[in-house]
Amino acid sequence: MKSFPPDSYSMDRNIRRKGMKMAQTQRLGKGNTTVKGNAAGDLSVVFHSTEVVKKVNGVITLRNGGWRTATTRTRMNQASNQFGLGYTVTQKDYDWFVIYKGATLAFNGDEITLPA
Repeated sequence: MKSFPPDSYSMDRNIRRKGMKMAQTQRLGKGNTTVKGNAAGDLSVVFHSTEVVKKVNGVITLRNGGWRTATTRTRMNQASNQFGLGYTVTQKDYDWFVIYKGATLAFNGDEITLPA
């Protein structure tokens, strides 16, 4: 897979200057994140050493690697927004859920595969 260069657009400076605390959600953050893709539309997003988003042949797999953190969830949602994957990962009462194609799916364990 071909590596994409880091995104040149960064809101970090604006967030610090304005005193905002919420991470931007439209594009992947650059910190500890690697994105790879190919002409077929396959995609891999690695946060630290965990492949948090994988799309191969239209099938999307989300993994938290045992790290149920706000940042892991944010990276998953940023990837969905940036690449138009159509899901949202949410949390309620410490449980994770994925909203995809109008359905709410429980994110049990460390991995969930979304149907094509």
